[in-house]
Amino acid sequence: MRFLYYLCAVFAKKTMKKSVLLLLLLCSLSGYGTTHVTYTPDEQTIFPNPERGFTDELGGETRLSDDKNHVVKGEEWYFEQYGDRRSLVMLMYYLYNFKSSDISAKVLKGFDEDMEVLRENGFKCILRFAYDWKKKNDASLAWVQRHIEQLKPYWEKNADVIYAFEAGFVGEWGEWYYSSNFGNETQHLNADRRAVIDALLAAVPADRFILVRYPLIKIEYFGDENTLTAEEAFSGTARARLGHHNDAFLNTYGNEGTYGRDGDGPDDDPLLRQYIAAETLYVPNGGETNVEKESLASQVYADAQAEMSTYHWSFCGSEYAEQVTDKWRSSGIFDQLDRKMGYRIEMVSADLPETAHPGGQTTVQIVVRNVGYAPLYNARPVYFVLRDQYSVFSIQLAADPRRWAPNGASSTIHETVTIPAEIPEGTYQLYLHLPDAYASLAADPRYAVRFANSGTWDEATGMNSLQATIEIRANEGQSIHAAEAADSRWTKVFRNGQLVLRRGEQTKTILGQEL
Repeated sequence: MRFLYYLCAVFAKKTMKKSVLLLLLLCSLSGYGTTHVTYTPDEQTIFPNPERGFTDELGGETRLSDDKNHVVKGEEWYFEQYGDRRSLVMLMYYLYNFKSSDISAKVLKGFDEDMEVLRENGFKCILRFAYDWKKKNDASLAWVQRHIEQLKPYWEKNADVIYAFEAGFVGEWGEWYYSSNFGNETQHLNADRRAVIDALLAAVPADRFILVRYPLIKIEYFGDENTLTAEEAFSGTARARLGHHNDAFLNTYGNEGTYGRDGDGPDDDPLLRQYIAAETLYVPNGGETNVEKESLASQVYADAQAEMSTYHWSFCGSEYAEQVTDKWRSSGIFDQLDRKMGYRIEMVSADLPETAHPGGQTTVQIVVRNVGYAPLYNARPVYFVLRDQYSVFSIQLAADPRRWAPNGASSTIHETVTIPAEIPEGTYQLYLHLPDAYASLAADPRYAVRFANSGTWDEATGMNSLQATIEIRANEGQSIHAAEAADSRWTKVFRNGQLVLRRGEQTKTILGQEL
């Protein structure tokens, strides 16, 4: 193919016949040949990846006040100790001292400062607000609505480091069970509880999920048992934004009512399990185990892998309840869960162009496999990157990594891309880059997705090497060299649709002609 392109260029230079020019164009679009690469999966290394994995709760059972207005600040040791394998923390903000008053300015400022500590340490959080861990110590609907209103601008400001919100506010621990203001324990939803969800949907940033404690909460909110479809997923509708959490993982009685029906219904309804399995392909699910009986823990601890795989868990508490988590550690299951919880994406193979020209089009095909228990849920761009010692050129792909199904499913990126017109001639390394969608974090490699392959991760940039190069060749009469384009003495500007290099009074175009 390279020889064919050479012949095309020679004939085009000697003759300007349209047929030869057309042939040259076809050569240009073809990519002049492809490189096939296969990748070696890394099935052992445990490494942090954004928005997934084991979590720990920071701050303990702190009742916030002006004197104690932080949950994260002061706990920086945690990030130093666990930053090499974790990326998420669970944050509980207890508003006991504000059940019948506004949240103070100092506590709101403390929340802001906590989020900045996360940002500085490359972490995100699962966020929940509650009033107490004591039975029925919650606030009235009016005060819950007022507090959500107060918190809204702080949530918006810090959405970049919030993975997901848990509905919270209602009942002990904010788990929507024991409550003095929102009905009895058998009610998953009533008018006041519905009003809390309405307030959260209006206040939580539209690109973030709200996780509810029981599947019946979402079912009763919409009045049907229809699961979220692929077509509606990630669309921003209320149904597409409500996810799930389970804080009684592996326990008896349908995970202590998680899969139970109201009244005389079954304690563990297979239809509710099927509902969660289908829903969580498109909305997050996670939580903690609360099995405290040693005899029961010995029976159920090994079920975690199958359960997390079926119900697509993306996060789980690493400590409570120790009767189970200690058995995960001693049996070796813990590390396997640590590797596969959430997404774990491997590159399988790629067919990549060997050569292209500035402004031309070429085709890339990359096969990936998600061996984790869950997909990604929050939006994230995918870039095809060309990089040399002087510069980086990123081309955004149409691929949506939220659609890369889990549990070993393969997905194929097959796209025609346009090479930037201003790219200099030269040889470029090729990468895939999945940075955070928020501009505040996009340049931070700790928030970029790392693929589970050997020898592909570039920790300094957060990019994944495709282990291939591409040669950029200028068209006939088009000549611009990387060293010139990168020389700090030259300034790149566009004039009349052309790239111009300017140094003092000297100027040159990509055609190599003086202006």
